[in-house]
Amino acid sequence: MSSLTLIRRQVPYDLRVYSRDPRARWTTLAMPVLLMLLFGYIFRHQTFTESGITIPGNYYYLPRMIVLGLTGATLSNLVLSVVAKRATGALKRRRATPVRPVVLIAGDVITSEVSALAITVVLLLIAWIAFSVHPSASGIVAVFVIVIVGTVALCGVAYALSTFISTIDSAGPTVMGIVFVLNAISGIWVPETLFPVWLRDIAQYLPIRPLASAMQAAVDPRLNGGRLWEWPDLLIVAVWGVIGTVVAIRRFSWSP
Repeated sequence: MSSLTLIRRQVPYDLRVYSRDPRARWTTLAMPVLLMLLFGYIFRHQTFTESGITIPGNYYYLPRMIVLGLTGATLSNLVLSVVAKRATGALKRRRATPVRPVVLIAGDVITSEVSALAITVVLLLIAWIAFSVHPSASGIVAVFVIVIVGTVALCGVAYALSTFISTIDSAGPTVMGIVFVLNAISGIWVPETLFPVWLRDIAQYLPIRPLASAMQAAVDPRLNGGRLWEWPDLLIVAVWGVIGTVVAIRRFSWSP
């Protein structure tokens, strides 16, 4: 049986497991929606200025809430899931079956992609209907392409990060701390213009801020000279995906 056939059979199973996990539903689906409604209401008449360009508050927070959902599907949920399955021996048992490793990993990645795309659709609809955020048709296409690329890259980072966490008890606090810091310094919660220049420079070489910048260009390209695609930022995100994948290949273990 081909790997593609096995992946098609594996993905529905992984999606069912994911849909029954309340933690996954909260970090990936509920929290970005609640924060989009909250920030969208609070900042509906607020504007932010960056590089001399004024951005409405709703156009600022939509791309960042999409990125928040994306990080929830990967750096939060996927890391915790992999660590838990490895610590309980589930990975070892699955590895002992005839199913190829690529099928199991592809199932995780596709599940993360589906959840990230689902929250993107929900957030776009909320922003469109409730807060009059109307990206162009080509901008919406760019958003979905960036979500797909960003999710794959962050899945690589998530697998690499999981190799540095050995127990279920330490996984939650570790992942929560890392994700919170990355989101905080990347302007997900508050505009990055409030941060010192040196902190913004550091964040620019981490994966979340470039991803948010690329998403911002797709939603409102004025900050990018009217261009929908912020290629240098997407390249940084892709490089992080490659680095994460290489680290995961060298360090990943199926056994507790």
